[in-house]
Amino acid sequence: MEKTVKKQKDSTLIAGVGSALLDILLTESDDFVSQTGAAKGGMTLVETERIEKILSTTEQTPSLVPGGSACNTIIGIGNLAQKARFLGKRGDDDLGEVFERALTQFNVDPLLEKGTTATGRVLSVITPDAQRTMFTYLGASSETDPQTITADKFADVALVHLEGYLLFNEELILAALKAAKEANTLISLDLASFTVVEASKNILTDIVNEYVDILLANEDEAKAYTGIEDEMKSLEELSKAAPIAVLKRGKRGSLIAGDGEVHTIGIMGSGEAIDTTGAGDLWASGFLYGLINGYSLEKSGTIGAACGYEVCQVIGAHIPEDGWARIKKAI
Repeated sequence: MEKTVKKQKDSTLIAGVGSALLDILLTESDDFVSQTGAAKGGMTLVETERIEKILSTTEQTPSLVPGGSACNTIIGIGNLAQKARFLGKRGDDDLGEVFERALTQFNVDPLLEKGTTATGRVLSVITPDAQRTMFTYLGASSETDPQTITADKFADVALVHLEGYLLFNEELILAALKAAKEANTLISLDLASFTVVEASKNILTDIVNEYVDILLANEDEAKAYTGIEDEMKSLEELSKAAPIAVLKRGKRGSLIAGDGEVHTIGIMGSGEAIDTTGAGDLWASGFLYGLINGYSLEKSGTIGAACGYEVCQVIGAHIPEDGWARIKKAI
């Protein structure tokens, strides 16, 4: 039977499933990064001891905020005064408490497992040129039990949003997809990274074809998925896989294919980006918020563009109150 994106429930609740990671944001110099021994702008998987050692060498006070791709999207939805929920796993520790409390402050209902492994975290060292060098400890976030992701968690949910990083845990993403389908929700998937797509091609195509209603990708991810360089042809292939397909193109805006049409969405401001971290995640916040509230694809894309623009004007993946005020005024 052909999939549609028609809402099956009166609910406007959106739930996300992904990695519960606490972002530790630290502003430092290029020399500081050099002394860590890491490649500037890269991401290194580390143990907690490495993060603690790096933090012991700075006089700056870092900021702590919830992170992870799906979590960023869900927090954005919560900030739009929309009902939201997040499922993942944290450690039974102080940082886990910080993570969970922050979710509630952002209007997000946290359904978090607690484990004996420490809460996952990402130390992001931000240099004056707005580049981020990341040190990631996955911790408890990588240990979510697939058996805990059940249809009853989505009984009152209209849409379930999944991050592509879950593809590295085939059992977990299949559990989430099957639970969402059993609960009769819409399903959106952000492909997350071209490396994720390349590593998951053996299961990704079947997953998208069988489960996904809304597929979100940037240019590199779309090319990795379709094998096509040309953007319009690549988008056409994406739209054959899912009823709604989105191609995010950074400062060139986005393309949305659905209902037999392609909509071109521009960017929503003239300022230069300070930090692009979370831009795609927050674009998804606005877009999914619009869709679930009955806005057109074009209007939903415009809300997404406003969220994506605002998050690029600050350090980190969290839009401040004045930014949300501008977005809500535009809506």
